[in-house]
Amino acid sequence: VQLQASGGGSVQTGGSLRLSCKASGATFSNYNIGWFRQAPGKEREFVAGIIWNGGNSAYAAFVKGRFTISRDNAENTAYLQMNNLQPEDTAVYYCAADRIVALSVRRPGAYDYWGQGTQVTVSS
Repeated sequence: VQLQASGGGSVQTGGSLRLSCKASGATFSNYNIGWFRQAPGKEREFVAGIIWNGGNSAYAAFVKGRFTISRDNAENTAYLQMNNLQPEDTAVYYCAADRIVALSVRRPGAYDYWGQGTQVTVSS
């Protein structure tokens, strides 16, 4: 499966963005999807994940109810709605896919397929 992330940009503190992850080349509903982010000088970290049918999702603690992950299998697309963005959310955001990864597994290495990343910059 090929993934293409989009929707990043520059916003002020408290602003919102919706990231999209468009899949192609495989049956999208066969894959669990994760969103990760990587800030300069830091390791890539799990943000949110959603299982193949959208029936369950998980979030990193730092999301604190501000982000919502969703998917539309008919459109082969997953989303990450991000509200109340803070400067510490500044990072490159990546979507990833894997057929068997569980939501409890948050290691980037557990995901086999990755998109190219989209930059999110939050200014104070």
